[in-house]
Amino acid sequence: MSDLAEPLTSTSESGLNPAPNPSTLIHPRREPFEHGLLPISKLIFTDPAQALAPLKQKFSSAGLRVDSSALADALQISVEHARLVLDTLASVLHSDFDPLTKARPDEIDSVGADWRDIILFLYIQSYKKLLPKTHKDSAAVADVWPSTSAFDGYLSALSLPQLARSNSRRFMPSQADEEAHQLSYLQKHMANILSLLADHVEGESEESMVLTVEGFEHLGFLMHFGDKGSERVPLSQATSFFADSDRDMPAVPVPAAQVHDWISQNIAAALEHLTEKASAKDNGSASASDHDIPMADVCTSSIKASTSARGPCFIEGISKSSYVKQASDIKGSSLKVLNCHESVIYILAPLRYATIYGCSDATIVLGAVGKAVKVEHCERVHVITAAKRVCIANCRECMFFLGVNQRPLILGDNHKLQVAPFNTFYSELEEHMAEVGIEATTINRWDEPLALGVVDPHDSLSHPAGVSDVQAESATRLDPDQFTNFLIPNWFGGESHGSTRENPFQLPDAYMASQQKNVGA
Repeated sequence: MSDLAEPLTSTSESGLNPAPNPSTLIHPRREPFEHGLLPISKLIFTDPAQALAPLKQKFSSAGLRVDSSALADALQISVEHARLVLDTLASVLHSDFDPLTKARPDEIDSVGADWRDIILFLYIQSYKKLLPKTHKDSAAVADVWPSTSAFDGYLSALSLPQLARSNSRRFMPSQADEEAHQLSYLQKHMANILSLLADHVEGESEESMVLTVEGFEHLGFLMHFGDKGSERVPLSQATSFFADSDRDMPAVPVPAAQVHDWISQNIAAALEHLTEKASAKDNGSASASDHDIPMADVCTSSIKASTSARGPCFIEGISKSSYVKQASDIKGSSLKVLNCHESVIYILAPLRYATIYGCSDATIVLGAVGKAVKVEHCERVHVITAAKRVCIANCRECMFFLGVNQRPLILGDNHKLQVAPFNTFYSELEEHMAEVGIEATTINRWDEPLALGVVDPHDSLSHPAGVSDVQAESATRLDPDQFTNFLIPNWFGGESHGSTRENPFQLPDAYMASQQKNVGA
């Protein structure tokens, strides 16, 4: 095999691989797997390669970009669901320079998506999430997770599969476990994925398939190089496949089999590194600077917060307290709030992605989130956020005060959800919104929730055999008479540096009247 197919990890003279340099390890892009899966049955194929091959031919022959009408026709889905696919794809694309990423919400359909990104997005709809862990210290969890709810009387009417889901206290797997699961998925399916991006030269054998530089770069939707503390390195910069091409001439395509060998070797090296890292942790030799905190570890007596340039910032295990993070406190562009209870949490920063998981009896303010917010398995939580899009799954008795440019997406087994217009501000809010691309003057779709199915086909735990799906319970609008502003304290005193002096989202008349009545009371 030529040097082009060698993994980035070096090999010693003895033929044994030394400990790999973390900055040269391949990683899955978490965003498509965490924010890009949709529970729409017609998007999920038993054999994705076979099902998507005709779509590849149809889309590639028709042109580079696909709009919602063409997508709806090809997949036999509604235009509404096709638009949802484009909206979701736009929120998880790897390139900030793609026209779909840069499009305003009302331009997404006219801009359309590159057919190769559509194919990759549809392929990973076959992904099955790693099962959540039960907590190792059930007594500690019981201390912070309420054991009863006003809604618990409903449980007697549930079917056995629903009852099992409702009673399970679910805790996210560790970042390392999720990464290994995603890498294993890519390893298993990479040959098929490459066949959908590759072009035939002559004949129909695998050896006749080649990958152009454009097709290769689209693999960046699924993976990248780089590690904590370093910038992500695109695949095209991590290999010399196309390095010798003349800038004035099209790059020479590379055999798909050679690309497959190179990716497979790098995935194998990354999985080996993760295994060795887990073994070292089990033996008690984890580095103090290692921020890969197991997300199943709830701490009731102290706050766990960690950041890294590559991975998300974690806020975990806060109980019965207030907690604030500003832009200067967050190094990365994504954040996860996990297993927090009876607390008020302020995240006053611009972000790309945010996840709220397993929280109860809390108020959580997310300043400005430019790509996507996901709220899962929460009870009696108030979420206040300005965001491009919001996804709500498996929540009870929660209230969402939203400034959103896309329809709130509601999935799974939800009960007694309410939505209301955005109701707060802080001095830097408008600057943060502008930084991440959220519009306030013309678009707030807080009151247009889109409910999909109760059953999550990407989750084997919540998708038992023989259980038919029904539409998820949607959210109701908060009564305007119950609407109030939420005041964010001036935590650090002194002169504020931002220009925001009021809620940047215009309130509907009924809510404005209620606000004015409350102020005058």
